[in-house]
Amino acid sequence: MNDYLIDLAGGLLYGVEGLALLVLGYFVIDLVIPGNLGKVLVHDRSRDAGLITAAALLGIGAIVSVAIWNAEGNLGQGLAQAGGYGVVGIVLMGVSFKVIDVITPDRLGHIIAGEGDQPVTYMIAAALISLGAILAAAIS
Repeated sequence: MNDYLIDLAGGLLYGVEGLALLVLGYFVIDLVIPGNLGKVLVHDRSRDAGLITAAALLGIGAIVSVAIWNAEGNLGQGLAQAGGYGVVGIVLMGVSFKVIDVITPDRLGHIIAGEGDQPVTYMIAAALISLGAILAAAIS
């Protein structure tokens, strides 16, 4: 029973850390897209912003999941890896958005927050998921 409670507490800690990283990732996306991301998603119903947000959160989830899996039961190591790699992933995702913004015409944030579906959104989403997968694979 004691091992079960320890595992349950570890799961709770991982869950809280994972949630904190997802929230941080959300706020980074909010920084790179003009306007309030919540408003763009809920009131403006932007599919483009939704796709990019979902892709980033999936990438962050992949990183955190692999970091936890790789810890092999060592709670301290798992929390440290999930936090460290998670923050690195979030930073890289923000940087990748800005790099794509520089190499494509117009301002991506305004395009994405605008009306209609934009093909460039799929490229950004693929880049964010790919970054998450690459960073997850780098955890050893």
